[in-house]
Amino acid sequence: MTSSTPTAPHSSGWRVGVLYSRTGVSGITESQHFFGTVLAIEEINALGGVLGRALDPIAYDPRSDADEYRRLAGRLLLDDEINVIFGACTSHCRKAMLPAVERTNALLWYASVYEGFEYSPNVIYTGASPNQSSMQLAAYLMQHCGKRIFLVGADYIYPRETNRILREAVEDHGGEILDEIYLPLGCADSDIHEVIRDIQARDPDVVFSTQIGSDALRFYRRFHDVGLHARNIPIASLTVTESEVREIGAEVCTGHITAAPYFNTLQNPRNDYFLQRWHARFGDRPASVYAEASYNQVHLFARALQRVGSLDTRKLVQAAHGVTLDSPEGPLSILAENNHCVLTPRIGVCRPDGRFDVVWQSAEPVKPDPYLTTFGLDEFWLR
Repeated sequence: MTSSTPTAPHSSGWRVGVLYSRTGVSGITESQHFFGTVLAIEEINALGGVLGRALDPIAYDPRSDADEYRRLAGRLLLDDEINVIFGACTSHCRKAMLPAVERTNALLWYASVYEGFEYSPNVIYTGASPNQSSMQLAAYLMQHCGKRIFLVGADYIYPRETNRILREAVEDHGGEILDEIYLPLGCADSDIHEVIRDIQARDPDVVFSTQIGSDALRFYRRFHDVGLHARNIPIASLTVTESEVREIGAEVCTGHITAAPYFNTLQNPRNDYFLQRWHARFGDRPASVYAEASYNQVHLFARALQRVGSLDTRKLVQAAHGVTLDSPEGPLSILAENNHCVLTPRIGVCRPDGRFDVVWQSAEPVKPDPYLTTFGLDEFWLR
């Protein structure tokens, strides 16, 4: 599934759009989304498709650019006459697509952790919302690393909103945010070096990073190169997963912390099956939460489509509220009141082989609360 040429208009398959970047600053991460989507589509089609019709994808590469996301979403929706899109990684790219998706009453499936405070009847959010990720991470950091936290992020909506949530939670519980710095996507090396010098000067207990993609790679490497290590100042993240660790180097990332619903070290039969299929298709490339969430949402979509036999958005969304999936990360369902997934939060520490030891996980799946109506760390304090 690599074509950028539209499928014939009268194809007998279920035509869907796939918009994930294979290049640009977030290309490493979004390639995981793409491969997870590919694996699920191939798996479904090998079993006969949905109601005897194959999933028929049209894929484009937006190159990590919000304007390209906007343009290509319009191309899929209008020129290619697609009604369902699997796509977007960063929030500014999702928001770039959203007006076209809503205007045409299409359906976007979005598989990334994000900042919350959004609802659209035209989006199914299968990534973690703040009460399934950042709140648990804030509690863990204050309990296990210390209360003096340095924030560094990319300069767009997800890092700024995530840091706003984390700052309020930390300060409400006696912690201190030492500094809050944002760098443009694709920033200069000198910008990263300056932030590292600031971290050295402030000597925090932990750094919370919302850098993404190739910027995160350079940040982690520079952090290591100047002699900073997890044993004295760990870096915590919601976005640096097994795939990014492979590019950065496991020796650089050992001991650093990530919160996510999925790590590929989970021990359960469904994850064993997923990883077996993944490695048979993609070799030694590690699977991360981005691949797994994208894989999951295609299967959720297929189950909803099986029920209604139509790509009509209203019917699909209603059906999606009634389906469940025994996924590699555990049981999944979609909450009807906000179109977000019920997920199991986890926290992992990177080990020398580049995989993660799960050091904490929720005792049960957590309902999504994207607007944080039950705000505060008391509910999330880890035991």
